[in-house]
Formats: sequence, structure tokens, C-alpha cells
Amino acid sequence: MRTTTLGGGAVAVSELALGCAALGNLFHPVTEEAAHATVDAAWDAGVRTFDTAPHYGLGLSERRLGAALRDRPRDAYTLSTKVGRLLVPNPDGGADDDLAHGFAVPATHRRVWDFSADGVLRSLEASLERLGVDHVDVALLHDPDDHADQALDEAYPALERLRAEGVIGAIGIGMNQSALPARFVRETDIDVVLLAGRYTLLEQDGLTELLPQAAARGRSVIIGGVFNSGLLTAPRPGATYDYAPAPQPVLDRALRLLAVCERHGVPLRAAALRFPFGHPAVASVLTGARTPEEVRDTVEQLRRPIPNALWDELRAEGLLNPDTPVPAVAPVGDAMPSKEPS
Repeated sequence: MRTTTLGGGAVAVSELALGCAALGNLFHPVTEEAAHATVDAAWDAGVRTFDTAPHYGLGLSERRLGAALRDRPRDAYTLSTKVGRLLVPNPDGGADDDLAHGFAVPATHRRVWDFSADGVLRSLEASLERLGVDHVDVALLHDPDDHADQALDEAYPALERLRAEGVIGAIGIGMNQSALPARFVRETDIDVVLLAGRYTLLEQDGLTELLPQAAARGRSVIIGGVFNSGLLTAPRPGATYDYAPAPQPVLDRALRLLAVCERHGVPLRAAALRFPFGHPAVASVLTGARTPEEVRDTVEQLRRPIPNALWDELRAEGLLNPDTPVPAVAPVGDAMPSKEPS
């Protein structure tokens, strides 16, 4: 599987990365065996980049991912986790569940926002213990929507020092909006942005400012949420968009995308997976999975060739702007795909 270095540095990411929120029982429980088998399936498929966070299942995702990777050579994969939420013991001992935050786990801990320098160090130290490793390759500021100034003034400099000392290899920010990451690209020396749901076949908000700036400054972008919370896997009434039922105009647009893909004999999810690679700043696409079968299907869809005629029709139908970059017809995998000129 093709790899790219983040921001031109030394940390490599595979073109497909495994997002491990599901390993933390996102919405529904996942067994220990299924979690381990899912990571194994990703490894067997060539995936070498794994992303997790303390937020995912109150540390369960980190513990499970660390256990699943324990027998793999540490220098053979790239591991990223996040900072910004500290886990502190819950006074009631976890009598309730954590489903209010999306995870089917006992609420043994609660999350406390902390983008201070000390918070960053404490967060990483706790993550290393849960993961069972001596270092992570990438540290991402996680959702600092309401903490932008502290993240810029305190958390980022702390991560920059750790990178300079060689404690971590790359630093970045992970969000489901593009405006604040664009500010970080302008004002800091981050290596990577993990952008979730804002540069997809359905919507291209990231193309307004973030992606052009990242390309101009030599920064990398990892695209998550390519299915827009599931809508682009099977658009139908009740399908989710941003983790809630899709509004009718959004559903209608997704159905139009589906119709175009069907006319070209291409599964919608295959086009959704391939689309972000058209932009030169995109280094990897990150998708979640809770079973080995989901991993294998994702890899199969990613490798499907997409005819240029499909992108042409999406433009003609007004579903893509004429200047939106799209992947060339060559399948992703053997070489960096070239970008089709607009």
C-alpha cells in the first residue's frame, strides 16, 4: 500500500488509515476478539497507520489498539493519538454508561477539556500507558473548537517542543470543521490536519481555504468521515449525516450522487473513498471499521477504478464544481495517483 510522509517530514502514513473509534464501542459494543481481528485484517491488507484517542470509549480504544499491535514491530507502523481531553475518575464509579458521548462503555471516567501545556504532557503520558508503547508518531489537538486560543498559545508550543526533542514525530490538529485548522496551517508549523467530514463527495468545504493553504505550505491533510456518518454508504430516509438523520436536501443530493455512480457501474462508497485523493494535499483517507469484513470491503472499494466519465457527469450535474480536483483513472495503490486537471 502506498505511503506518503506527512508535511515532507519523516513520519509516513499509508494511503488508507484505520480509525479506531469503533474499537472503543462507538454506539454499539464490539468484542475484544472482533476488535483484535479488525486490526489484524487492516494489517493484512497493508494498512500501517492507526488513529485513536482517549475520547474513544474512555480509553478503551487505546487499550485495545495497543494490545492488537503489541506483537508488531514498532517501527513498522504509524500510531497517532490525540490531546485535549483528560480522563479523570468519575466520582460515582461508573454506575451509568457513556452513551451520551456516543460510547457503549461504563462511565468510569469523565472527560475534562485541557489544552494547557501540562494537560498535553499528562494526556500523552496516560495514552502511552494505555497503548503500551514508548512513543506515538503523531499527536493531534482534538476538537479545540471552543479552546482555540489555549490550543494555539499553550498546547501547540508544548507539542512543538516534544517534536523538536524527538519525543513525537509529527503534530497536527483533528477536527470536523475547516476554518480553525486553516488558521493553524497559517499560524503554526503543524505537519498534518485530520479533517473529518468536510472534504467529501457530498461537500467540499475544505476546498475553500484549508486544502489550498496546506498544499501551498507543504502540509498534509488526512481525510476522515468520507461517508459523512454513513450517508454515502447507503443513502435512504433515516440515513445519518453528522451523526443525526440527514435533512431532506442533503439526502436528495446524496441520492443524486448515487444515481450518477450507478449509471457508471461504480458503488457510491467506492467513489467516496477515492474522491479525496484528487487533491495534492491529501496524504491518506481514514475510515473506521468494527469487523474484518468491513476492512476488507473498504480496501476492495478503494481499489476499484473510477472512470473519468463519472467525475465529468458529476460536474455536468452540478454535483461537483468545475475546478474541483479529482483522481486520475489509475487505481490507487501502486503509485501516487496523478491529479486530473480541472
